[in-house]
Amino acid sequence: MGWFSGSNKPQTSSSDNDDPLRDLDPDLRAFLEKESPVKYKPTTSTASPPSTAQQPSLPVPSKTSDLQPAPPPPLDPSAPPAAAAPSQSLFPDGRYAHLWSTYKPLSEIEDATKTDQEKLLDVLEGYKQRKADIGRAALENCALEQEAWEHCIRNGGLKARMTMCRAQNREFERCYTLQNRFLKALGYLSAINRPASVDEEIQMHADTLYHRMLDQEKAQEAAKAAGQPIPQFSPIVPQSSGTMPNLAPTDTGFPAKPEPVAQSRTVVEAVAAAEEKAPQRDYLTPEARAELKKRIKDQPEYVREVEEKAMRAEAESDASIARTVDRLYSDKQQRRDERRKRGEGTLGDTISGWLGW
Repeated sequence: MGWFSGSNKPQTSSSDNDDPLRDLDPDLRAFLEKESPVKYKPTTSTASPPSTAQQPSLPVPSKTSDLQPAPPPPLDPSAPPAAAAPSQSLFPDGRYAHLWSTYKPLSEIEDATKTDQEKLLDVLEGYKQRKADIGRAALENCALEQEAWEHCIRNGGLKARMTMCRAQNREFERCYTLQNRFLKALGYLSAINRPASVDEEIQMHADTLYHRMLDQEKAQEAAKAAGQPIPQFSPIVPQSSGTMPNLAPTDTGFPAKPEPVAQSRTVVEAVAAAEEKAPQRDYLTPEARAELKKRIKDQPEYVREVEEKAMRAEAESDASIARTVDRLYSDKQQRRDERRKRGEGTLGDTISGWLGW
């Protein structure tokens, strides 16, 4: 049992501290060295004396000016100018310009690979989405009227429930209809690349005009009940004049900095001024004029104005969609003619030509 007792263990010196077999019994160690196929050779490490050489000390600046960074080297006029970083880059100093030089946004790639049918569907989908967004904005502006109607349905009295809260329902429907007209007349979502903040201000301004119209109606009814002259008010839809700031989108997607004007004007008035400066054209068809005349027959003067401007704006939007669709068909016809000239016409081109597509 001498192997485990360690009674015959010799005293090891400090030079054997690195030997992993130093704690084994000498007999066991001799047996292992005899039977092991790999001969073990203990490694001896010699401690290196600490170096007494002094490290070179860093120079200590003696003046405050030594702490200032060195000025950049002068630019070489013959060197090529550094590539400007695009707006999408997070490094405005021009890093990775060689990668950005061949970059194309995903929207451009998708537009380049879309078929004519997909482009047409996008146009129609955008037209439907605009109508839905206008309706949603009108509902947001009529949130109080809708809440009053729903509260009457749930918690109204017996008479209100028997009439299905007719008064609140009429107020809510009138609010939704006129808010929809105001949004269209003011040009809500009439531009594609316009910032969202402009459309939000138009939405808030439409709500302001609606409540101003209600206040005018109350004032006229109060004057009529008191036997006083009925007050006359200015048109509800804003009329603009003079020089207005330019709201055309720039390369960054935001409107250019507006030029100084004589007096401060809102974004809504600026949009109206831009529309007035544009060449005016009547897009109403005879059928639309007859429908407009029938719609505003029994309406007050201020409501007639809103209805007329809303219908004209909607007719202009429809005409814009029609021009876009015509352009898509013209481009399709031009590509078809080019394929025929090159002798690469397909069976689909022939059938489309027969059908007049």
